[in-house]
Amino acid sequence: MAQDHNRDRDYGFGTRAIHAGAIPDPVTGARATPIHQTTSFVFDNAEHASSLFNLQTFGNVYSRISNPTVAVLEERVASLEGGRAALACASGMAAQMTALLAILKAGDHIVAASTLYGGSVGQLGLGFERLGIHTTFVDPADPDNFRRAMRPNTRAVYGETLGNPLVNVFDIEAVAAVAHEHGVPLVIDNTVASPYLCNPFAFGADIVVHSATKYLGGHGTTMAGVVVESGKFNWANGNFPDLIEPSRAYHGVKFYETFGDFGYTMKARLEVNRTFGAVLSPLNAWLILQGIETLHLRMLAHCRNAVRVAEFLREHPLVAWVNYPGLSDSPHHALAKKQFRAIDGAPGCSGILTFGIKADDPARAGERFIDACEFLSHLANIGDAKTLVIHPASTTHRQLSEEELKKAGVGPDMVRLSVGIEDVEDILWDIDQALRKAV
Repeated sequence: MAQDHNRDRDYGFGTRAIHAGAIPDPVTGARATPIHQTTSFVFDNAEHASSLFNLQTFGNVYSRISNPTVAVLEERVASLEGGRAALACASGMAAQMTALLAILKAGDHIVAASTLYGGSVGQLGLGFERLGIHTTFVDPADPDNFRRAMRPNTRAVYGETLGNPLVNVFDIEAVAAVAHEHGVPLVIDNTVASPYLCNPFAFGADIVVHSATKYLGGHGTTMAGVVVESGKFNWANGNFPDLIEPSRAYHGVKFYETFGDFGYTMKARLEVNRTFGAVLSPLNAWLILQGIETLHLRMLAHCRNAVRVAEFLREHPLVAWVNYPGLSDSPHHALAKKQFRAIDGAPGCSGILTFGIKADDPARAGERFIDACEFLSHLANIGDAKTLVIHPASTTHRQLSEEELKKAGVGPDMVRLSVGIEDVEDILWDIDQALRKAV
């Protein structure tokens, strides 16, 4: 049978990582996405300006609202996640804030995983509390913990695909069922897995957020965040009147009625990001786009190197324990196989892993290990092409109390590695020599 070349083609991930959202520039013919480094855009005439401000037509007004370079990034990430629409923000924390404030107000409640990144715990547990929005943190190992924590005023459930730094696998499908029983969305931070390894929407998530600073950018150069919506959640279920009723902040527009399956994204853009101003610059959007073009290649290398490192640490005589879902004996392995892309016959579980050192004082040994590394970089980031190492309890999670650290699974002996894409034999050599100097 002759192939039908007229049908729409479902392009592969790698093709979309390079092309989605972009076409050659119609004015200059430039193949690379131009950097539209401008604050504002000229209107055709008074009527055109009025229709833009009334949201009667699409176009660019001011780069705090939209920008052509940023729009390419938004379309590309939405495509890679299989979502309906996306909104880029100045950082991952800004994306998380924007995603939640678009649907929350004073008096509302969140149920979140206790194993979130420390900064997220701070934002949800302290920052939002000042706004009158309260969060209950629960152990995500049992999805019923989310059900038990739900209240009549709960308006969102929040988790991470892979926890940071615990590297626990979040059961998206099970927790999505709990959220939907109560008519609220499941918001998933997919930073550590990236859209290459996991598609949370396929398991029932409704909103995905990213710190694009990490794997999407991939080179430790650029701060950015992205919010993506699935376009499938029913915002007219009675729990979200702000999406249904006329907006007092924007000309009385009814976001869900007017924009349908991307009404949430428009509300987040116009009522939150435009108002609070945590917008992404065109240059930073362009830099993240450069990283995304090689995302599929880098994630393969991160996963393959991380498995080798985890296996090496598991057998090392100076290592007390190692935690990586890609190991067959990990308690998270079965769920990882369900949710993550298979790489070399095993679930691709990204490049983050943790371990502890056998020592009388393992916390101090962890610090000595970090100081002894030759080219592994000691810094507070993950998802870089370079291998990174840190002691979470004294750095990224330092603001948490002992009880909060315990709930997050962050012990004083934990060392976190973000395994890069260098030659793996060199990574193993540096780890081994540093371990021998640490004890």
